[in-house]
Amino acid sequence: MKEFNLVTKKGSLPIELKKSKSDEPLLLFRTANECIESAKLKPVPKMLFSEFWHEDEICILFADTNVGKSILAVQIADSISKGHSIYGFKMTAKCQKVLYFDFELSEKQFENRYSENYQNHYSFFSNFFRIEINPKCVDFLDFEQKLFQEIEQAIINIGVKVLIVDNLTYLKAQTTETSKEALPLMKLLKDLKLKYDLSILVLAHTPKRNHSSPLNINDIAGSRQLANFTDSAFAIGQSCQDKSYRYIKQIKARATEKIYESENVILCLISKNNNFLGFEFVGFVNEGQHLAISEAKSKDDLEESILEMKQKEPDISMYTIAQNLGTNKMKVKRVFERNGINTSKED
Repeated sequence: MKEFNLVTKKGSLPIELKKSKSDEPLLLFRTANECIESAKLKPVPKMLFSEFWHEDEICILFADTNVGKSILAVQIADSISKGHSIYGFKMTAKCQKVLYFDFELSEKQFENRYSENYQNHYSFFSNFFRIEINPKCVDFLDFEQKLFQEIEQAIINIGVKVLIVDNLTYLKAQTTETSKEALPLMKLLKDLKLKYDLSILVLAHTPKRNHSSPLNINDIAGSRQLANFTDSAFAIGQSCQDKSYRYIKQIKARATEKIYESENVILCLISKNNNFLGFEFVGFVNEGQHLAISEAKSKDDLEESILEMKQKEPDISMYTIAQNLGTNKMKVKRVFERNGINTSKED
């Protein structure tokens, strides 16, 4: 493998750079065919959660607060640890150890989700490891450094290849609403991924968003620049038709084509089957059917309905139209005036 030397211009000597601590070159210089030959020696990444998340990927799952990120993430972890796919989803990866960093739920809250009123507890497979912050630890002098050191030690001790981090916000003492705070965290996770050949799923919040707009990469807290550090991303949206329904949408993919986009999102119902809270597959739907109706769209629909009623019954009064459509007479009058309809008879 050749080292890549920087040059200033043709015939000049390479630029002198400061010696790094590592003897490894920063850039690897190979032909395209050499890259392919090298890649052929590596295993083909397998699905961990359908086309949403593959082995050897850093993936982001993002959604609003209380939409069900942690519920789905635990369900995915349970699936991988047992080697069984979730109904309605695919998994081609083998059964393996999963390390779930739970910075959201207390031990008791976790128990409540996976039991029947704290009785008849769900039995997780022994491959599922859950880590939480020790409440007795008061050493927060250098919280971030200590946290990442212990994360790395846990990876080594357990010999795990799959990590789920719930959630990105907790990894930083300050807020992660901006790329300035969030990007260094993603870089540290990417370093861990490369060092230990990990598959990492990171949960992240969405800032305040317009629920009449489709989910997109800009909805990740910390800005879309986070996506540059990820191989894949998917999101959960709450249905505005029925608050108990959720839909899962593919946002970014490298190992596959994007299959679950706006026209083909996966609809699920959050339900508790005896002692396990999880996502229940319903089918495939269009995202637009589950978005909130925007104020602008509502105004357009109202105007269309007013004009339609007037066309069907030319002598109908503005007051009657307002009563039938649940609006007021002044709004009906303004619609008439914008469309050149005489209102003088009722003034």
